Amino acid sequence: MTSHGTILITGAAQRIGLHCARRFVEDGYRVIITCREYRDEWRTRPLEGIEVIQADFSTVAGIEALIDALRQRSVQLRALIHNASLWLGDGAGADGFQRMFMVHMQAPYLLNLASAELFTPGSPGDIIHLTDHVARRGSRRHAAYCASKAGLEALSLSFAARLAPEIKVNTIAPALIMFNADDSAEYRERTLEKSALGIEPGPDVVYQSIRYLMDNPYVTGTCLDLNGGRNLK
Repeated sequence: MTSHGTILITGAAQRIGLHCARRFVEDGYRVIITCREYRDEWRTRPLEGIEVIQADFSTVAGIEALIDALRQRSVQLRALIHNASLWLGDGAGADGFQRMFMVHMQAPYLLNLASAELFTPGSPGDIIHLTDHVARRGSRRHAAYCASKAGLEALSLSFAARLAPEIKVNTIAPALIMFNADDSAEYRERTLEKSALGIEPGPDVVYQSIRYLMDNPYVTGTCLDLNGGRNLK
C-alpha cells in the first residue's frame, strides 16, 4: 500500500498522541513517534505500523540527536505534530519551569528550524502545535506551565509567517478531552460542569482537528480552541 506521507508526532507513547498515531496508520500514513522511554508492553504488543524514536527533550543535545536521527532516515514529512507535554505545578520551582520550557518551546523551535530539511520541497506540509486552553485563561497554581504553552502558541505564529506558503503552521488548544483512569466520579462530574457541552469527547476530536488543519489549504497562523464551550462558562 502506498503511504500518503510521513507523520511525526512527538511525545506520543500514550493517550491522545498514541491514539492519533494509530488513526494516521489506519488512514494510510507512515507514522513516527518520539518518546522518552520505551514501554514494557511494546515488547509483547508491538505498535503496529508505528516507528518509535527515543528522544530526550531535556537538553539541546537530545533534541539535536532526534533531528540527526530523522536526517539519517531521510525522513520527508507531510506533517509534524508537537504533542510532547509536561504538566508540572509551580511547586516544581525553577527546575520545573526549565524542564517545561525545553519540552514546550525549545524542542518545537529547533525542530521547526530544521523544517527545510525535514519536509519535501514543493509538497503540502503542516506543523501543528498542541498547546492548552488553560494557557489563555491563566492558572494560579500552574503559571509556568501556562507561560510555556502560551510561548508555544507564539512560536506557532512566528513560524506560520516564516514558513509560508510552503508549510502551514497552526495550533490546537484542547481542554477537557479525556479523563485519567483513576479520576474520581466526583472530580469527573465537577470537571464536566466547566464546559457548555458537558461531555468527555475522547481523543478522536483531536485527530479530527489535526486532519481539518492538514486538509484545509487556506488555514495558517490560527489557533483552534478545542474546549467544548468552556469559554462560555
